[in-house]
Amino acid sequence: MLKTGMIIAERYEIVGKIGTGGMADVYKAMDHKLNRFVAVKVLKPEFREDATFVKKFRSEAQAAAGLTHPNIVNVFDVGDDEGVYYIVMELIEGITLKEYISKKGKLSVKEATSIAIQVSMGLEAAHSHGIVHRDVKPQNIIISTDGKVKVTDFGIARAASSNTISSNVMGSVHYSSPEQVRGGYSDEKSDIYSLGITLYEMVTGRVPFEGDTTVAIAIKHLQEEMVPPSVYAPDLPYSLEQIICKCTQKSVDRRYGKMEEVIADLKHSLIDPQGDFVKLTSVDNDAKTVVISDKELGEIKHTPKQNVKNDIEALEKELNETDYDFDYDEDEEPRVSRRERERERERERSRREKQRKKKKRSSGIALTIIALIAGAALLVVLIVVIGKASGLIGGNKENQTQQTQQVQQTPEDDGLVTVPDLVGHTEKEARELLASSNIGMQSMGEEASTQEKGKISSQDPVGGTQVEPNSTIKYYVSKGAVDVTIPNVDGYTGIEAQAALENLGLNVEVQRIYSELDENGYPLVDPGYAYYTEPSSGNTVKSGNTVTLVVSRGVDYGDSAEVPDVVGMERDQALTTLGKFIAITVNEERNPDVPAGEVISQSPEGYSYADPDQPMTITVSTGDQEPGASGAGTDNSAAVAAGEVWKCTQRLNTPSGYSGGKVRLELVQDVNGQPTASVVVEGQQLTFPYQLDITGAPGISEGTLYLSEMVDGNYQELGHYPLTFEKVE
Repeated sequence: MLKTGMIIAERYEIVGKIGTGGMADVYKAMDHKLNRFVAVKVLKPEFREDATFVKKFRSEAQAAAGLTHPNIVNVFDVGDDEGVYYIVMELIEGITLKEYISKKGKLSVKEATSIAIQVSMGLEAAHSHGIVHRDVKPQNIIISTDGKVKVTDFGIARAASSNTISSNVMGSVHYSSPEQVRGGYSDEKSDIYSLGITLYEMVTGRVPFEGDTTVAIAIKHLQEEMVPPSVYAPDLPYSLEQIICKCTQKSVDRRYGKMEEVIADLKHSLIDPQGDFVKLTSVDNDAKTVVISDKELGEIKHTPKQNVKNDIEALEKELNETDYDFDYDEDEEPRVSRRERERERERERSRREKQRKKKKRSSGIALTIIALIAGAALLVVLIVVIGKASGLIGGNKENQTQQTQQVQQTPEDDGLVTVPDLVGHTEKEARELLASSNIGMQSMGEEASTQEKGKISSQDPVGGTQVEPNSTIKYYVSKGAVDVTIPNVDGYTGIEAQAALENLGLNVEVQRIYSELDENGYPLVDPGYAYYTEPSSGNTVKSGNTVTLVVSRGVDYGDSAEVPDVVGMERDQALTTLGKFIAITVNEERNPDVPAGEVISQSPEGYSYADPDQPMTITVSTGDQEPGASGAGTDNSAAVAAGEVWKCTQRLNTPSGYSGGKVRLELVQDVNGQPTASVVVEGQQLTFPYQLDITGAPGISEGTLYLSEMVDGNYQELGHYPLTFEKVE
């Protein structure tokens, strides 16, 4: 920590500390060379240890120093003085947008839109220089006392994403894009997503995703849909809600392509609040053509054109004169009178009623047309039938057969084609099979397999799947069977042990037996847990071989054992708890009130007594989805199987705020389209810098590591970092 009166680089005199962040402390300083006050951001000591990070940090900060824009906190200087690495920026008197939202609850539509436009303009300027912010959030947006909105901290997030992990580089998880929480590549569209989340918070006063842990929030960004902002802000204009929706699409292809497009729609929304001009990309890219009637075409041609350019110019002048309220008078009168708002609502209700009646009339006309077409078709059929019966319409048997074949060959799947089964074929044979189907193929490398070496061992999607023409099939080529060492499964649940063995490319046969007892009559292995394997751990077998996994049933109580109550448990936990029972059937049932994967009923009921050799049933919730419609395939063909290990050996520097307590490290990876979390370290004190040695999911090259420290009995997240996994040769 720098002290008041210290001078950096023989130029900047420290006046006082004005803030702190995850990576740096910020000081107010006097620039004696230019006789002006500046803000000096000084890297914390733990980030000075890594030369790679410092080099990248300086290059990115220097790039940010080349940005000059009214909506960006300008960087004046970058350097180091005897190991003190600093950035000198313009000093902005004001507060962060986060503080502004916190004190006002939520912002007016006009105010939020004005701020969003100014932030977008700053980001647009940065993107045009090839600089992506990667940490857009209200904490990094400053509203000055003269009403200017400025974005700060450019380049820092990108600087931190080197192979040496040095910071919670992805910014606050509340504002991180799906590709960022997944640990993947991020670009300007990631900034657009974060801007959308920020705009959501401005108009609602809350972030869209909350959770008990950072991992839980991150997974929500990947899996869950946001509650529409209009639920929390009923007066939110339709167009602004659509802008927020488009910015925060989980697929980057469905978001705005550039900041210019965001700015254009934000300005348009102030002119036409209820307009339907935001173009959202449909999930169905093969939408059917809509035919416009002559009447509708005439209406379009004769609709007076709006002078949007003049309106926008007038709007920009008004936005530049926006006066932000820093007094936060909670009892102040709204700028728009209640009577005016009521009039606006009445006008909107009237407009929607007219649209509803127009749609109703259009529907009536459409039904009439359909009825006429159906009548005409029926008449044609009658003529054909009567003609054939009377011999007026001829045609030999051969022609009739051809007509029947043509009807049978008419596709009923909207042009989809069936993927051939490529497994067991050579790549040359596969190309010939796919050529006739207009499907391409892409090699994903080799994997250990029971298939003959050089033959295709797995494919995605699998054979028999219906896909669009010109789709691409990803496949792996077998490198033959490899030697696999059977791991020690002591302490594993039966489910965990089976998964570990299958991930090595082994076929697993599960047997359940009662455990031996110790001298006190307790089982050596609890029910539901792995007992041993045959062959035993340490033995070497070939991938594709069958291994017997023996799972304990605990103590043998004969034909009357107490049934554990598993309602409310997760599926795998429930199956482990019921380990004494020999045959358990798992049913699925849609239940929006119960989280997916949670047990909602069981038979026999808990605390009753039953014969553990008789079948029992548990019913698991699928949440909002119908059973079998989760979209997450069970096929793991994309994962590299036996003998292939993917590791991360990056170095983890001291996280900001770490006080030496017990640590939990959690890894999240996107496996088969689903985020999968696993605990790497739990309840240990680590010495930093800490060398990671993490084995990830087979074939998955990216992930995100979440670091938490035990504080007062609870884990608190200190940082989350993108990881890169490489195949171990």
